[in-house]
Amino acid sequence: MIDLATLYTLIIGTLLVSAGLTLWEGFGRFRRASLRIWAAGWTVLALGCTVAVVRALLPGTSGWAISNLVIVTGYLLVLNGVAALDRRHYVGTSLLLVAALALGWLLEDAGWRVAFWHYAAGVPIAVASALTAFELRRNHVLLGLRSRPVAIGLSAMHAALYAARVVLLPLLVARLGGDTLALASKITMYEGVLYSVAMPMTLVALVREEAQRDLLAASRTDFLTGLCNRQGFFEDGARLLRRAGTEHSVALLAFDLDHFKAINDQHGHAAGDTVLRSFARVVRDLAGQGALLARPGGEEFAALLPATDRAAAKALGEAIIARLAGMRDHGEGVRVRATVSIGLAQHGTDGDDLDALLSAADRALYVAKALGRNRLITASPLFDGAGVEAPARARANTRLVA
Repeated sequence: MIDLATLYTLIIGTLLVSAGLTLWEGFGRFRRASLRIWAAGWTVLALGCTVAVVRALLPGTSGWAISNLVIVTGYLLVLNGVAALDRRHYVGTSLLLVAALALGWLLEDAGWRVAFWHYAAGVPIAVASALTAFELRRNHVLLGLRSRPVAIGLSAMHAALYAARVVLLPLLVARLGGDTLALASKITMYEGVLYSVAMPMTLVALVREEAQRDLLAASRTDFLTGLCNRQGFFEDGARLLRRAGTEHSVALLAFDLDHFKAINDQHGHAAGDTVLRSFARVVRDLAGQGALLARPGGEEFAALLPATDRAAAKALGEAIIARLAGMRDHGEGVRVRATVSIGLAQHGTDGDDLDALLSAADRALYVAKALGRNRLITASPLFDGAGVEAPARARANTRLVA
């Protein structure tokens, strides 16, 4: 029983509040461009609705046309804000839609302005909302965020409503009479109130979720190499081992760059950082996408390898040793010789959890250091690089080797 003027007033108020909150959010450090475009979009939509309230008071069809054009511009700003999340834009499409709509109003006869307003004027709104849903759907950056399906649903629902006004409403009015048009207008405005509240809130929530996810990822990532840090490695590694269970082989390689302190002392810490980044690239390149790679600290690295048995892990470790030993240029003008020692442990044989695996791999790594470095040693049975059991003396000295 609410009249259209009241519904318009509600929409204008909620849009202005949404614009203010979105603009305030845009003063932060994350997604400023999209937030400010959305704030402009909600403001323009509120302005268009304000003109719509007084459209009949303006001469001819000018009030109807101006209101429609301004409202469509607001929806197109929302679309471009969503596209900006993935560094895309719809400037050309937006200009084309506005130009086509303006041409339609110029060619429209005064006697048909009500029909044009209720039917044809909704086409660009349906298109803009559908494209917004499409952009949200194909944005891979937003995958996994809880607000994303809600935003897609709201945009798709809005597009469907206006598409129904364009396609179905004329048929219903012709069959059921003019009262159907008045009812459809109220339904549209009521949905508009819900949209003006829910869509801005959902888009802001989407940005906040993404920021929270990125901050969480940063807290679990080593800033120098881009690999997992110790916290991320233990969290993701525990999940990986649970998924693998006892049916799938999982191997662990523990790395320690040899004489790394000497590299820092002779060439400087900046050169040492370059070597660390270079080694991270080597491991990432050879281990492939399925491996969980980490830099727990200093010159220590680790690789948890799902669906990998001892022989395959040993082959990978030896390939990494050979690649690093053969490198002289690590980029950024740093030319030094670096080598790495590796300890290998197998899930199940050497331990059932990540702590036990790391402990076993570290023991093998210390033996590799004691036997001269630049080699791989398996944890159990304890072999040297040639497949010969490590001497008891080397094992006894493992506690003394760093």
